Amino acid sequence: MESSITSSSSPSSSSPQYCVSFEDVKEAADRIKGIAHVTPVMTCRSLMTTSYHDDGKNYFFKIEAMQKTGSFKFRGALNAVMALLETFNNNNNNKIDDEEEETPTIPTSTIQVVTHSSGNHAQALALASKLASNNTTKVMATIVMPNTAPLVKKQAVQDFGATIVTVDNTNEARKEEAERIVSSTGAVFIHPSENPKVIAGQGTVCLEFIEQVRELLKGVDDLDAVIIPVGGGGLASGNCIIRGMLGDKVKIILAEPETLDDAKRSFTEGKLLKHNPENVLDSVADGLRTTLGTNTWPIVRDFVDEIITVSEKEILQATKLVWERLKIVIEPSAGVGVAVANSLEFNTKYKKSHGINNVGIILCGGNVDILKMASMMEDFGL
Repeated sequence: MESSITSSSSPSSSSPQYCVSFEDVKEAADRIKGIAHVTPVMTCRSLMTTSYHDDGKNYFFKIEAMQKTGSFKFRGALNAVMALLETFNNNNNNKIDDEEEETPTIPTSTIQVVTHSSGNHAQALALASKLASNNTTKVMATIVMPNTAPLVKKQAVQDFGATIVTVDNTNEARKEEAERIVSSTGAVFIHPSENPKVIAGQGTVCLEFIEQVRELLKGVDDLDAVIIPVGGGGLASGNCIIRGMLGDKVKIILAEPETLDDAKRSFTEGKLLKHNPENVLDSVADGLRTTLGTNTWPIVRDFVDEIITVSEKEILQATKLVWERLKIVIEPSAGVGVAVANSLEFNTKYKKSHGINNVGIILCGGNVDILKMASMMEDFGL
């Protein structure tokens, strides 16, 4: 889908205090066009009428579970790798021009990238590297994964051609090993949520979403609110930065599990915080376990209207509801946004009578162990 949207009222989104701008997101859309899927937008009134709090709002679901590798993460990883490849090729071409060769022969070259991830970013970077490679340049990915990572995820990463290095299941171990690989091989580290090119790539979700909703509404209306799951903040900040496309009236609400509430506490206290030591960091929405960082936090701080947290039972209820009504398999991290939309808090503050008529929800991914989730749902009596 070709973007025709321009930023109408977001003067601060291009400020140097942020690591990405609206222009960066548009450039990302151009880079990944034709490789990343334009994911569908669906509506389903019966899904939301199950809520006692429903007041007749229209809900639009952006199905990132149908993106390559099963999540929005592919967008950011692909943009980061393609941008890296552009820089490499430009440098290589300059060397050839300097040598003034009439018929240069470019040898096969290798770019090495590395990241640490146990889930969606691992698969995304692995496939992005594979698809970005060409007959002159090969992009080789190394993924540092915890030794507890599910076999199915490890297999997917290997199938996409990446090398896996396993370490103990601690953030420190993953970070140290990634740094060792960078130091010893010269590989470029691509952070799952803090890399600016990754953030810009994630912003293409709403770039598509807004156009698709306008088309569904015959160009006479726009989204009034967007609900976005938040963990490390790559998806949230990338899509917040293009808020000006809808004007200041649009509300941006982030959705977070109660047990992983670092974003909400940071937002409430006005400073970047990590997980509360008292929290049991064990949520069914394991894709949201990462905390905000120094690049994502300023954007979340300045562009988000509210962060709403939901319980584990509410997350599982919402996930099950999407499976049953929308007929789309999502992971619980995506169910968090639906749980917020169904919550009393959201529907009390954001009423149709207050001008909130069209609500967009990003269903961020669909990589889930269905049997495991079904068992957990049963444990909660769902």
